[in-house]
Amino acid sequence: MRSRETARQHGFLARLVPACGIMAGLSLLAAPALAARSEFTVKVTGTQATPPLAHTGSGFAQITYDPTTRILGWSFKYKGFHSPVTMVHFHKAEAPGQSGPPVVWMSEKGANKLPNPVVGYAILTPDEAKTFTAGQWYINVHTKNHPGGAARGTVTPPQG
Repeated sequence: MRSRETARQHGFLARLVPACGIMAGLSLLAAPALAARSEFTVKVTGTQATPPLAHTGSGFAQITYDPTTRILGWSFKYKGFHSPVTMVHFHKAEAPGQSGPPVVWMSEKGANKLPNPVVGYAILTPDEAKTFTAGQWYINVHTKNHPGGAARGTVTPPQG
């Protein structure tokens, strides 16, 4: 009895292993090519704000984006603003130079004092990922003296 069970098991395995190999190969052919994670820097200045502002406040954001998981990560360091930085977020604009609504908060909502650097991540929705990768986003830094925005930087993800 024992030898029959073993023989049946081996027969089953003999059919299962090649079938799994074929299925795995087909899934690789059907899967789209995975895009690589990208890392880039965004410079934020008052001259890019709308309207442009002449002051010494500026910043740099180190951005990481993984299109497979739609995870967007950032580390934003700022300096030189004449009043406290109150908020930092990603905004969406329909065209370069235009203003648009906040899409993702980079700083904590309602924080009394922001850390420097402002560090965080978000998982984008499919629509957010589409407009992000299309270059329709910008970073906006708000301060006590300039609540509408003291500095701005266009987010231009690498293509390819």
